[in-house]
Amino acid sequence: MIITFLASILIWILFAGLVYLWVIDGRVKREVALHAFLSALIAWGAAEFLKSLFPIPRPFVIDNFSPLTLTIPIDGSFPSGHTAASFALAISVWLHNKKLGLFFILIALTIGISRVLANVHWPLDITGGIIVGIVISLIVDRLHVFPLVKNRL
Repeated sequence: MIITFLASILIWILFAGLVYLWVIDGRVKREVALHAFLSALIAWGAAEFLKSLFPIPRPFVIDNFSPLTLTIPIDGSFPSGHTAASFALAISVWLHNKKLGLFFILIALTIGISRVLANVHWPLDITGGIIVGIVISLIVDRLHVFPLVKNRL
């Protein structure tokens, strides 16, 4: 039950943290939330693209054990989309606020580990997701998209 919560629900709590950042404290927090959300969205898409290039079977398929998640994934395992999105989000927050970002990184790491414990990813999938998430968040931060949309928010 705990693994299922961590592997399936915790990522949504991480996104709820972005909503909280958006609502409190104006422009700076909105910039953090926008970069984090955009990074997570792009990282998820990048992970899904890479899965099509590397159709590696998931552990539960090979081990013939049921996954401990709310849904049963049917795509490949590499890289972990949950880990890519959560690390992109967490690193984006960390780039703007080290203390809060560290908290988000710990949650993202928990998500990645729980995906292995839930029998839906291999450790290498998590490592790949971490790399995708970090690279995407650094790119989005470098592009600094907030000034492009701040008048529309």
